[in-house]
Amino acid sequence: MAALAAVTATVLAGPALAQASLAMLGTLDRGGWEVRYRDGSAPRNICVRSGQEFIQLRHSESGCNRFVVEDGKNQITVQYTCRGNGYGRTNIRKEGAGLVQIDSQGIADGRPFQFSAEARRTGACR
Repeated sequence: MAALAAVTATVLAGPALAQASLAMLGTLDRGGWEVRYRDGSAPRNICVRSGQEFIQLRHSESGCNRFVVEDGKNQITVQYTCRGNGYGRTNIRKEGAGLVQIDSQGIADGRPFQFSAEARRTGACR
């Protein structure tokens, strides 16, 4: 019985550890990126150092709690909560090392948000 419990714990712990890696984001090109919102909002330029910058585009503060929902080879989904400033759920799909599709929704500054965007690498950070 103890052996079965140990095997079950190992099997259950394995995906949880791998799930938190967000390895796909590490395969994106570093540098300057332009985020173009599908609703026609003004494009936004960001400097990508780890790829995780795409997760919280509407919540710039650090220290938000994150829960990885999906951690695939070409797609990730992350839910996060920023104490006192709302929450969000972001899905990022990689089309290439310099091109991603982003869908995000949640609450920021007491108001709901939802957007779809495409981000492309533009060169070096400015």
